[in-house]
Amino acid sequence: MLENLTARPADKILALMAAYKADPRTEKVDLGVGVYKDASGNTPVMRAVKEAERRILADQSTKAYTGLAGDPAFGAAMRDLVLGDSVPAERIAAIATPGGTGAIRQALELIRIAAPQATVWLSNPTWPNHPSILKYLGMNMAEYTYFDSVTRDVNFDGMLADLRQVAKGDVVLLHGCCHNPTGANLTYDQMSQVIEILQEKGAVPFIDIAYQGFGDGLDADALITRQIARAFDNVLIAASCSKNFGVYRERTGVLMAIAKDADQQALTQQNLAFLNRQNYSFPPDHGARVVTTILTDPGLRADWEAELEETRNGMLALRQQLADELKRLTNSDRFDFIAQHRGMFSRLGATPEQVEEMRETHGIYMVGDSRINVAGLNADSVPILARAIVDAGV
Repeated sequence: MLENLTARPADKILALMAAYKADPRTEKVDLGVGVYKDASGNTPVMRAVKEAERRILADQSTKAYTGLAGDPAFGAAMRDLVLGDSVPAERIAAIATPGGTGAIRQALELIRIAAPQATVWLSNPTWPNHPSILKYLGMNMAEYTYFDSVTRDVNFDGMLADLRQVAKGDVVLLHGCCHNPTGANLTYDQMSQVIEILQEKGAVPFIDIAYQGFGDGLDADALITRQIARAFDNVLIAASCSKNFGVYRERTGVLMAIAKDADQQALTQQNLAFLNRQNYSFPPDHGARVVTTILTDPGLRADWEAELEETRNGMLALRQQLADELKRLTNSDRFDFIAQHRGMFSRLGATPEQVEEMRETHGIYMVGDSRINVAGLNADSVPILARAIVDAGV
């Protein structure tokens, strides 16, 4: 049997990690892996997470299963965090998942059983796992224009033109905030125009929100997701806790499905629980319990929000420092987009050859499409990156 297996393409980011570790230079800079790092290069455990885990360890009396959908309290806490009061709770079905990736996978599984002929539209570019999972599942897939590599901003006219080709019943995947990999986001008014087209076409929005709190703040980053949720009878939302709670290895995510009414919600909830049963039976609980503990305790929540703000402001400061340094070196404002982008990532618009030159000459490691993880920088490495960008002729 096993002799029939074929080799799979190497993961580019994992290969980049290996190359970085093997590089003997001391002034090398890792901007590839999508993980938050502080100024010391560490991914810290947040204060509120440590305290929540201490309380759970002291008080927890069982490790029994919580249920196919996970602990209902987690679903309710995440519903309030992401959606606020934009949609009545009785319209929202939810399941805990192994990370945001698990939520995306379960959403696509739900689409496959509810609308097997639907085409799922992805932004070009998007997070590589989106098309990878779709291809693996054998689902119909299409792309809509999103990023302009010259302006390093959203190609909004191109996006609207492509979305006008969407068919009734198709699913359009949108990034809730902090677009990965570009860092370029739609404005509220631009999303209003997207919503009008999707309503006219009878399409279903599917939102991936993995960086809430990393862009303009917790509520500001949820604004577009809530805007979409209010506008449609059906919306799918995959949310991750990996970044904003720093619980990467705990694999904590949630899939929410907004239904037209309470009856449709009950049917959807039943199907979501069925999908969990088929894939991994009961979802992991520890990370979800940590998140629930934080979100439902006023003191812990306040401390978490304060530390999240420190993280967000730190990334904004690095963005501004890099934009300022590039302006100083080039006497040009063409890199101001770096300060305007939001979240962990920006796409520089460099060619693969320029990316390779930066790696060989300056020890700068980034993905071949020139996506950089801003959180991989610190005050000392920003000038190194800026010089590499200029020397490579980006």
